Amino acid sequence: MLQAAQAQDREGVARWEDVCAQQIAHLQRRASEESLPAPQRREKSGILLRILRNDAQVRSLMEPWSERLEPLLSLMPPSASRN
Repeated sequence: MLQAAQAQDREGVARWEDVCAQQIAHLQRRASEESLPAPQRREKSGILLRILRNDAQVRSLMEPWSERLEPLLSLMPPSASRN
């Protein structure tokens, strides 16, 4: 997905998002059925961190405007975001 985002291939990103969503659903079902030993849980955590970093890069490439919103949203009072 990151390569598609780097190439500004929006359709490719969308296809990979669908694939990822299917894989996540599958992994969530498996996680509810079995638990992992400690070494595999640590490996899983490392994989999830890499996925999150890649996702942040994809978002930055595909939605550069969202980074400009972050400072503005932080200025909003907490009560305004609850409405």
